[in-house]
Amino acid sequence: MAVDDVDVTAAWEVLNAEPRSQLVDVRTRAEWTYVGIPDLAPIGKRAVLVEWQTFPDQTVDARFVDRLAGELKALGVQLDDDLYFICRSGSRSLAAARAMANAGYRSCHNVAGGFEGPLDDLRHRGILSGWKAAGLPWQQG
Repeated sequence: MAVDDVDVTAAWEVLNAEPRSQLVDVRTRAEWTYVGIPDLAPIGKRAVLVEWQTFPDQTVDARFVDRLAGELKALGVQLDDDLYFICRSGSRSLAAARAMANAGYRSCHNVAGGFEGPLDDLRHRGILSGWKAAGLPWQQG
């Protein structure tokens, strides 16, 4: 199944408009704690947090699909519901979205730009693009 790239603002709009849509943050626990997480409380939701890679060794969690499928099942998510995957800048989330698409989820989207986006000229993130740069709600973990 194909996974498309979606701008952070477009993802926010669908998350807001479609009650069954979900945001899946696949960054590490350290990133959630020290960098922050998307705050979906203003639209009556919460991000689903499941690590794609474990911290600190950064190996892909072989049980990721099973872990996330369990979380989604508990939330009543169906195979056709929109799932938006986000990481720091869009690479890990694309891999995670593809894994879930291969597991049968039919509407997986990668949030291009991720939570922090790419490095700027001063090697800082969260300025050029991404969830934070777009001014979307977030909170410190």
